[in-house]
Amino acid sequence: VVTNPFQQIASLRDRIRHHEERYYVYDDPEISDVEFDALMRELRALEKQHPDLVTPVSPTQRVSGRSTAAFESVAHAEPMLSLDNAYTEGELREFGQRVRDALEPESAPSYIAELKIDGLGIALTYEGGQLLRGVTRGDGVQGEDVTANVRAIRAIPLQLSHAPRGTVEVRGEIYLPRTSFERVNEEILSKNEDIRRTNEDIERKNVALNREGKTPISTKALKPLVANPRNAAAGAMRRKEPALVAKRGLRAWMYQIVADTAMLVKDGQVSQLEKLRAWALPVERHWKHCEDIDAVLAFCRTWESRRSSLEF
Repeated sequence: VVTNPFQQIASLRDRIRHHEERYYVYDDPEISDVEFDALMRELRALEKQHPDLVTPVSPTQRVSGRSTAAFESVAHAEPMLSLDNAYTEGELREFGQRVRDALEPESAPSYIAELKIDGLGIALTYEGGQLLRGVTRGDGVQGEDVTANVRAIRAIPLQLSHAPRGTVEVRGEIYLPRTSFERVNEEILSKNEDIRRTNEDIERKNVALNREGKTPISTKALKPLVANPRNAAAGAMRRKEPALVAKRGLRAWMYQIVADTAMLVKDGQVSQLEKLRAWALPVERHWKHCEDIDAVLAFCRTWESRRSSLEF
């Protein structure tokens, strides 16, 4: 039985992290949003009563105010390179041939096919299992420190499960789900309606002001709609407002381990994806091991017809 505030707070944090993992990592929530919010309210109330027990990795500390006045530039441990594109079956088969040409004749390469995420590249550094830094891709050599904004994204754990010792860097994409993107533009349209009504009032007042020879009042410009989810995600991350990032509902998928001082990952991409998920990081679950380039093409055809069902 939990009898003291320290135990109560620790228990609530564990329960909240568990439910975040079920929701963001396994896409299998065990409780409703209302029940989750109730746990968060209970934790906030206890931490307010016992501020000495608040820690940086508490779920309540994701949004702790505005970030710094300017984003600091940070050099990447390894360059964040962009991927080559293949738009046709012929180009993909040419890639397969280049792979075979680079290997020993008796080698039979297999592939891991993953869905492309149209988001914002991000590098996350964890120290002793705790989130230390989040850096954008930038120019590939150095990016911007957006740690305060990263902390506001509930899909990204502040504390890894089964945390590795030392420092580990993981990479992936921050994206805005399509439903959230649609909501952003709906909010803009609603605000534009308010602006139109305000401008109509201003124009009526200006008629009288012009008759009296007075300076007219300036009208307000309408806000442009966001072109696509990627622009919306990038725009939110470029703002120095963690609260806005939290409100937007940004999500993330991770797919690469870069710096693993404990040498825990040695066996290729499948091992990396499994390790990322074991650490409670979100991994897109539709990846597939393909025995040859024909299987990769089949994977592409399947998802070409199903892409509209995806949230990214």
